[in-house]
Amino acid sequence: MKNIKIILILIVIALFLAFPLVYTGFSVKEEQIRKPVFAGTWYPSEETELNALIEEYLNNSEQLEINGKIKAIIVPHAGYVYSGQIAATAFKQLKENYKNVFLIGPSHRYPLEGISISNFRYYSTPLGKIKVSKKAREMLNEKEISNIEKAHEQEHSLEIELPFLQKSLKDFEIIPILVGKTDIDKFAEILKKYYSKDDLILVSVDLSHYHEYLEAIQIDSNSLNKILTLNEQEILYSKIDAPWAVSSILKIAKENSWKPYLISYANSGDITGEKESVVGYSSIIFVEEFSEEEKEFLLNLAEKSAEKYLKKGEKIEISLKKVPENLRKERGCFVTFKKDGKLRGCIGHIFARKPLYECVIENSINAAVNDIRFNPISYEELKESSLEISVLSSLELLEYENSEELLNKLKAFEHGVVLKRGNFQSTYLPVVWKQIPDKVLFLNNLCLKAGIEKECWKDSKTEIYVYTAENFSQE
Repeated sequence: MKNIKIILILIVIALFLAFPLVYTGFSVKEEQIRKPVFAGTWYPSEETELNALIEEYLNNSEQLEINGKIKAIIVPHAGYVYSGQIAATAFKQLKENYKNVFLIGPSHRYPLEGISISNFRYYSTPLGKIKVSKKAREMLNEKEISNIEKAHEQEHSLEIELPFLQKSLKDFEIIPILVGKTDIDKFAEILKKYYSKDDLILVSVDLSHYHEYLEAIQIDSNSLNKILTLNEQEILYSKIDAPWAVSSILKIAKENSWKPYLISYANSGDITGEKESVVGYSSIIFVEEFSEEEKEFLLNLAEKSAEKYLKKGEKIEISLKKVPENLRKERGCFVTFKKDGKLRGCIGHIFARKPLYECVIENSINAAVNDIRFNPISYEELKESSLEISVLSSLELLEYENSEELLNKLKAFEHGVVLKRGNFQSTYLPVVWKQIPDKVLFLNNLCLKAGIEKECWKDSKTEIYVYTAENFSQE
């Protein structure tokens, strides 16, 4: 009897070794794969043709010089003949690889309320399969997230982006998320919980639908302005098809100082020539200019620079090999010291005169001892002070016909301002808007700071330049 059992076991093992795929654990079950629904209609179903088309779109897109890492993108999701080239301009910018892509879009064919994550294990396209990240299953444990597979089965907003991702990235996994009306604060918190520095957020969004050409441009310009100013509340009322998804990303971008850049915009009228009823498309990227490690490097460098100068009267020396490459580029910067929440010293360079790390070294010393508004900071006092670094963008001259137009173009809480008339000049960093939120008072005080009459900004001889700043601090 024992011999018979042994023989049967050996037969089973032999069959297993001879035909391993009969064991379902070695293959992906058919029901675990979401097959492409729109291949052959919205985009090519044949691999060679799809490859060639996406390569053509990418080759026709310019790769921009971007400082920092792209953390999120917004791309359209119409058929490739309509929006493929616009989408490609964003995918072209993805120079780094990402471990996971949070693929977020609206539900068009199912009346979705809230957030749904697909339970498929793979998504497939004519270019092959893409694995769904384990983060997707983990996120399904959140009470705000459900699995409504009917919403995903016939949805194009996510599927349409997959071939572009396959051509732009390597070895990535996806978290397929559909978003209807939802609490943007809770959704943003969930995303932040599962998002890591090696991940990318992709939001699939079309702009206005079925308006006359010129009206559509006006509507879309308004929506894009809300996105580019990170206005997460007003975008909820804009004519886009994924307002809650976009709003949540704007909230995250604002909290993390990700800068938005509009890469391209067009509507279907630009492609087909039919302008009576059009749909708008845009590509936007969100860039983290400085990583947390780079910010920490600059803050430590500023602190040690001031400390050594106050203690020994010497300038700190640092090997260039220890300086991250991104911090060797020429940038304008300011260093600010505060004590008990009050300004204690602030000096900087508006223009990019030297590498950023050198700018920080020099101005940490200047802010500590050379700000004529304050007595020099003592070595003991330095230990009780906090510091902030502001890295400036390049200056842009504001063009305007009158003071009213100037006030309209000036963006409170976003623009730093340089006011210049002849040899008189002054600047306020964007952070100053928190103390002076009124535009007229802001400009009046800037005139007085320059040593000119307080309404000098109304004079046509006065030039107004604006810039943005990324701030990071020890607080």
